[in-house]
Amino acid sequence: MNHQKIICIVEDKPELRNAMVMMVELTNGLVIGGSYASAEEAVPSITRIVPDAVLMDINLPGSSGIACVAALKNRFPKMLFLMCTAYEDNDKIFNSLKAGASGYILKSEGPAKMMDALAEMLAGGSPMSSSIARKVVSSFAHLEIEHALIQTLTDREKAVLELIATGLMNKEVANELNMSPATARTHIQHIYEKLHVNTRVEAVNLYLKR
Repeated sequence: MNHQKIICIVEDKPELRNAMVMMVELTNGLVIGGSYASAEEAVPSITRIVPDAVLMDINLPGSSGIACVAALKNRFPKMLFLMCTAYEDNDKIFNSLKAGASGYILKSEGPAKMMDALAEMLAGGSPMSSSIARKVVSSFAHLEIEHALIQTLTDREKAVLELIATGLMNKEVANELNMSPATARTHIQHIYEKLHVNTRVEAVNLYLKR
């Protein structure tokens, strides 16, 4: 029997939230873990459920969706987040990616496109609406590539990379940051993926050139 992927939804508009829940329920291999109208409601529940992926709005009452992603990604590095939003401005795009989002899709594309993006993300991709992808490419073209890549790291990942750059090994990094060696290894793997490198030396060199 195939493992069903658990999906949570954080969206303050009831009509859209209900439509997203329905789309997930109608998709083979997916099951709803919970749906929430705010980050404050979502975080404690998602912390208990630990879903495979979360569909996240940005403009929420109280804490933003970006802050919600950052808080959860720090605790659950393997959890995937797809930002579903009306916003196309560069700050929100890059802050979402920096917080740990794996994809960014516009609500105007509709629930069906959101489900396509969710499937792509669960398969290992980083889905983006075409207009968002163009903005990312354009922004990268105007930034030093090393700096732009470093900015996609979470604060925790930056802390890990800073310690690696001082010559500490994985176990020493874990001790310094009060985390398990396994968690340190997971952070390092995410650093490699985000920086498009394969070794500690490559990661440190890119970090020092930022």
